[in-house]
Amino acid sequence: MTVLIAGCGDLGTEVGLRLAATGERVIGWRRSPQHLPADIEGVAADLTQHLPTIPQDTDVVVIATAAGERTEAAYRSAYVDATANVLDALERDGVSPRRVLFVSSTAVYGDFDGDRVTEESPAETASPTGRQVGAAEQVLLERLPDQGLVLRLAGIYGPGRTRLIDQVTDGTAVLPSGTQWTNRIHRDDAAAAIVHLVTAVDSPEPVYLGADEEPVDLGEVLQFIARELGVPEPPRGETSSSRGGDRRVDSSLLRSTGFSFTYPTYRQGYRAVLAGKGVRHP
Repeated sequence: MTVLIAGCGDLGTEVGLRLAATGERVIGWRRSPQHLPADIEGVAADLTQHLPTIPQDTDVVVIATAAGERTEAAYRSAYVDATANVLDALERDGVSPRRVLFVSSTAVYGDFDGDRVTEESPAETASPTGRQVGAAEQVLLERLPDQGLVLRLAGIYGPGRTRLIDQVTDGTAVLPSGTQWTNRIHRDDAAAAIVHLVTAVDSPEPVYLGADEEPVDLGEVLQFIARELGVPEPPRGETSSSRGGDRRVDSSLLRSTGFSFTYPTYRQGYRAVLAGKGVRHP
């Protein structure tokens, strides 16, 4: 059987490597396939253009696309148009995978004023970009109601994704003046969740949330990183925006399928990043 990763960037590559390690043939579509590791068969592809032929024995497709810029047009192209194009290619080639998973975002929910969010919460963000991600979900679930599923990931951090660490180290971090709930997931746990849903869950629900087990105030995360680095705590002040929305994402449904986190909270995850990425400690 073959696994196709449509949009084989950082997250898609980690998913592909995990599946290849189990003996699966993995094909990775991306614009620059020469950057993919040898265990993934790289194929040059732009998800918004004419797509390569899909092998007949393709059992799983993971759509893990990303927009090049934060504009509504870029998100429509990267998410809605690309997803529809991948589904058109499956139809064109007469391929019917057992699972087609779309990597989505909890940004589809918008701001919940700190309330708990589950798969049943209304996904009615006011954000133009978030609405495009939600529209791509609908494209998949309407066209493939039986094989399609969506994983809405919280903010991904990990190797190469060190925004908060960088803000603390360069002195630009600011502790919010009030509580600002945030949610995150380590890149490795995000990849593991994708692999779990496409290989180990017989009858998945259409939508799952991917966030670690502890929603947390942004200020607490920044203070923790500063302590781990041994640098002064960031100053408190007004922040320009609530990046990621003020909500507490509940991933109980994902955990109920038997999935467990390697990094169940930001503490384990950021300690692993700080230990492994070569962050310069002052």
